[in-house]
Amino acid sequence: MHLKSLTLRGFKSFASATTLRFEPGITCVVGPNGSGKSNVVDALSWVMGEQGAKSLRGGKMEDVIFAGTSGRPPLGRAEVSLTIDNTDGALPIDYTEVTITRTMFRNGGSEYALNGTVCRLLDIQELLSDSGIGREMHVIVGQGQLDSVLHADPMGRRAFIEEAAGVLKHRKRKEKALRKLDAMQTNLNRVQDLVAELRRQLGPLGRQAKIARRAAGIQAELRDARLRLLADDLLTLRRAVEAEVADELALKLRRTTVEQQLAAALQREAVLEAQVEQLGPALEAARQTWYRLSSLAERTRGTTGLAEARIRAAATAGQLEERRGRDPEDLEREAERVRAEEAALEAALEQAQDALDEAVEDRTGLERALADEELRLRAAARTIADRREGLARLQGRAAAARTRATAAGAESERLATARDEARLRADAAHREHQRLRAREEESEAGEEQAEQHHQQAREALRDAERALSAAREALTAAEKERAALTARHDALALGLRRKDGSAALLGRPGVLGPAAELLTVAPGFELAVAAGLGPAAEALAATDPARAADALAWLRAGDGGRAALLIADRTADDTADPPAEVRRAADPPAEVLRAAELIGGPDEVAAAAQRILARTAVVEDLAAALRLIDRHPDWTAVTRDGDLLSATLAHGGSPGAPSPLETRAAVAEAARGIKELDTRCARAAEELAAARAERETRAAEVEQLAALRRRDAQRRAERAGALGRSGGAAWAARDEADRAATAAAQADGGLAEARAAAEELAERLATAEELADGGEDEPDPAERDRLAAAASAARQTELESRLAVRTHEERVRGLAGRADQLDRAARAEREARARAAERRERARRESTVATAVATGARHLLGRIEETLAAAEAERAAVEADRAAREAELRQFREHGRALKAELDRLVDAGHRDEVLRAEKRLRIEQLEARALEEFGIEGGDLLSGYGPDQPVPAPPPEDGQEPGEPGRYVRAEVERRLKAAERAHQQLGKVNPLALEEFAALEARHRFLGEQLDDLRRSRRDLMDIVRDVDTRVEQLFTAAYHDTAAQFEGVFARLFPGGEGRLLLTDPENMLTTGVEVEARPPGKKVKRLSLLSGGERSLTAVALLVSIFKARPSPFYVMDEVEAALDETNLRRLVGIMEELRESSQLIVITHQKLTMESADALYGVTMKGDGISQVISQRLRPPGRAAAPQQEHRTALEPAQPGPA
Repeated sequence: MHLKSLTLRGFKSFASATTLRFEPGITCVVGPNGSGKSNVVDALSWVMGEQGAKSLRGGKMEDVIFAGTSGRPPLGRAEVSLTIDNTDGALPIDYTEVTITRTMFRNGGSEYALNGTVCRLLDIQELLSDSGIGREMHVIVGQGQLDSVLHADPMGRRAFIEEAAGVLKHRKRKEKALRKLDAMQTNLNRVQDLVAELRRQLGPLGRQAKIARRAAGIQAELRDARLRLLADDLLTLRRAVEAEVADELALKLRRTTVEQQLAAALQREAVLEAQVEQLGPALEAARQTWYRLSSLAERTRGTTGLAEARIRAAATAGQLEERRGRDPEDLEREAERVRAEEAALEAALEQAQDALDEAVEDRTGLERALADEELRLRAAARTIADRREGLARLQGRAAAARTRATAAGAESERLATARDEARLRADAAHREHQRLRAREEESEAGEEQAEQHHQQAREALRDAERALSAAREALTAAEKERAALTARHDALALGLRRKDGSAALLGRPGVLGPAAELLTVAPGFELAVAAGLGPAAEALAATDPARAADALAWLRAGDGGRAALLIADRTADDTADPPAEVRRAADPPAEVLRAAELIGGPDEVAAAAQRILARTAVVEDLAAALRLIDRHPDWTAVTRDGDLLSATLAHGGSPGAPSPLETRAAVAEAARGIKELDTRCARAAEELAAARAERETRAAEVEQLAALRRRDAQRRAERAGALGRSGGAAWAARDEADRAATAAAQADGGLAEARAAAEELAERLATAEELADGGEDEPDPAERDRLAAAASAARQTELESRLAVRTHEERVRGLAGRADQLDRAARAEREARARAAERRERARRESTVATAVATGARHLLGRIEETLAAAEAERAAVEADRAAREAELRQFREHGRALKAELDRLVDAGHRDEVLRAEKRLRIEQLEARALEEFGIEGGDLLSGYGPDQPVPAPPPEDGQEPGEPGRYVRAEVERRLKAAERAHQQLGKVNPLALEEFAALEARHRFLGEQLDDLRRSRRDLMDIVRDVDTRVEQLFTAAYHDTAAQFEGVFARLFPGGEGRLLLTDPENMLTTGVEVEARPPGKKVKRLSLLSGGERSLTAVALLVSIFKARPSPFYVMDEVEAALDETNLRRLVGIMEELRESSQLIVITHQKLTMESADALYGVTMKGDGISQVISQRLRPPGRAAAPQQEHRTALEPAQPGPA
């Protein structure tokens, strides 16, 4: 089975007749947006019975008809024909080709045809249901339907599976059976009403027949029954008096016993009341102890949580305050060592300086002597050269000293700059840390406010949910009330139907209809007017006496029953004045109201009714009616309760069956009530919609605030991390500043030493230059040599001394200020450590206190819980003890009340028995006197002749029956015979000779209707059996289809989401008839299973997986998909196309698409285009012969070619 062709005429944008011929396999319909591709899908849905205009993307069903364009007028009808190849006999019809046609006319008319024969929509639905095509149209997946599949409720997803499983025809069968049950119930009620009516008519007619048969023996039976009852009463009273005398002693003994038991019960009750009263304070104390311990336990738990939070805060603060540096004592010891070393070096420097002074002095003397000698030598030039050479070396040292001083100054400036920058960074880090701390405090205040807002939003959500529940309950109550009132209205309307001969006269010439429906009565006066009209209230209205006589004759001829007719007054004019008889009637007293003035309606009918009520007045009660009749005997008085009183007739009593006037008023009132309830239901529905919208708004607000709280929590964690990092950075920057300050101080010391050395070398250079300017004679060489050698040794000694002095000076300068610097560093480190120790000590104390508090609180909580358990046990014990005492007390109280009631009853019985015995003795005397006065029989003769021991003669035989045998005396039977005889005696009158025949005919009809009623009840039982069988079949089909679909869904989902997991779940697995179906989907790499958390493509692919699983579990001959792959990427699209190619093996696929990959897998392409005239046109191209496998991509990329004019 597959779709063979689709012909569209005037459907939406297809103004001209267009035929699309389909082949097995995949057919793709392509075209630009708005060209009318989806109209092809709408046409398929529409021709297969879609009834929802919204499902066809319209506002009303007439929107499917071509609406016209600027160049083409609108059409008057739309027609779509779908031809199905039924060669395989999948459709249960004896045709190999089935054509379904649907036509819609502009005036709203609609027709269905099957192979050209007009049929019903139900016929088409039942025909298609065997192929898994139902009202849900799951085989047609339109635009946007994927989300509707996912967003469907569990029952909606069940409907898709049921439709695929072919359950629709069984559902239709069940619905048809239920409709038959409803219709049958109406017939059943009608037959029951008829049977009740016949049963009511059988009574009077049967009594008339009995009168005819029993007229002769009633008097004798009355006398016999009265005498026997009188004898029975006399004998019963005599025996009762004898028995009561014997029972009086037993009554007194029982009374004494009860009094003793009552005294004991009252004593025990007093003891128990005292015990219960004593247990009251103990129970209250136990409860108070338990309440206080419970409250203390809660406070202790809060204290424990607070202490643990403070312990964690102290640990965090300790970690932030932890600081690494040199030990101050080590620094101080090093400073002492430096000072000792500096003192030793200064002493050594003094010794070296003394040695240098001596060496200088020796060297000076020797050089002076050598100079004197060299003056005498010709080596003056060499000496000068030697001196100049020494001067050059001194100049080099001076230049080097100046260079070192300059470099030391630059280094000092660099370190000073680094120190300042480090201090700036430390200050900036400290300020940043303080800013983050202040921001954290502000955020904590904001979080408290956000928490308050979230709590308020949750309260608002709960209020909205309560309002929604109240609105839903109000709507339900209104709908229930409307249903009840509608049922009352229908029942009352059914009660207006005539069940006698009047029903046969409706529609006869001259019969205007029921008078109760033509007349109108002032509200509240229906009973009064009905009583005044009498039989006319239930009569039919006739135009004239002749027509009324013809109607009665027609009833008699056809044995149609009896009827009453109200003759219309043809003399009445169109004025509102009452008839002349009414105007001429004497005015009643002022306190009463004319009944005729309460009548309205058509003039001739109202005039007739007013003529009947001409001398009828409405009064408040029977007393007013009596007063009216006394003053005006010719008037009739009726009350609002329906009682009637006149000088010759009185009628009324308790309320009977409602009159037609009252019933008609009740029907009108019910109709008004239904209208008001319709308005109320509509208003309740609006309130429900508003409450639902308010609830959704509040829920969204709560979700938004919850998301804000989660984001605030994340930000709070980030701020805490930033705060910790900023604290660490502040401490690091402070350490760096301290180190930079120390290095800068050392650089300043080095700079001072370098400058001092440069100044010293400059002075020595000046001295050397002055010495170089002078000259001496060259001395004797020998002396000179000796002096030179001595001078050289002196210079060497001086040099060594000078080097020693310079070395000591350098070492002293290197140690100068180092001790003070170490002392300052030690003090700074000690102060920093003191501050850190103080902070750690404070944190430690706080942590110690918090730890002690937490430990004590946990210990206290344990003790409290133990004490609370003991208090709970004590309270339970006291409560149980008190409950036992109270139960025993209640038992004794009930026992006491029972004894008291029994004692009262015994006392009352004693008094009552005494009074009764006196009354019975008096009654015996009265009975004997009555027998003697009325029947002339003494008491002894009465008992001997008519006593209960005497046989009772049989009642007089019916006609044609043998007389019966005398029977045993039974008082109830004799009383019944007496009452029947009295009733018959009172109703004796003219004997109706036809009563027996009429009674036989009516009884036969009653028996026939009884048999019909039994048949209806048996048919109803059969229909209920059918409904149960259908439910069983539906359960079997759905169970199998669900399990198959669930298994397919797991496989298909795994293919579409490799590595993912999906499954179907039942909402109520115990009840397969009503359970829904839920979907769980977890794509690979994700932990979420909620469908709402998936992306758009994942949701679309999940919906496709569900539909494909249904397709595979219960294949259908064809499937139509409208852009189901629009939201998929190329990878997912390839997976979906692979599944489509699998479906092609068993089903025909028609796909509306824009995707190139989908087109490449198609066996045929249809292109839909629309020019500027707004009319869709179709061109087609077959890509491969039917049944041929798909070729490679390059082999079937054939360009679309225009179709021939006419059908495509």
